[in-house]
Amino acid sequence: MKNSTKFLASAVAALALFFTSTNVNAQSSSKFGIGLNVGIPTTTGYSFAIGGDLRYQFDIDKQLSVPITAGYTNFSLKDSYGGGSFGFIPVKAGLKYFFNDSGAGAYGLAEAGAGFSTTSGGGTAFVYSPAIGYAWSTGLDLGLKYEGYSNNGSIGYVGLRLAYGFKL
Repeated sequence: MKNSTKFLASAVAALALFFTSTNVNAQSSSKFGIGLNVGIPTTTGYSFAIGGDLRYQFDIDKQLSVPITAGYTNFSLKDSYGGGSFGFIPVKAGLKYFFNDSGAGAYGLAEAGAGFSTTSGGGTAFVYSPAIGYAWSTGLDLGLKYEGYSNNGSIGYVGLRLAYGFKL
């Protein structure tokens, strides 16, 4: 693993630990969610991306949260490029900002972390994922996102994340 990827993964983990262990607001809460991700790869030769994730979200206040996400993403190759598929296990942390003060509604999200290849010799990639979405107070969450992986080349996809979150 490259030193820069190790440093980034360590920094993301330290940031996540800092925010999850520091509860400065007595009204802060947390959520746990499960999501399905489907998308269209932005790199030539790939036909489909699909995956699932688990997300722990610590609310700093009603508008700002720190999500920590881990899951699995599978990329399928087109038959004309040899077919088959390969996957990544992305582990990310970031910031989620709701545009109103209710803790629901429209939001913007930015996450970064490390993507661990499930292919032998695939290594570890820097993974980043900006998104916009809408979260209902019932727990349903629908987001439009880009997720990119960078490791001796890059691959990514534009997709939808449909999720359900439970208050803890």
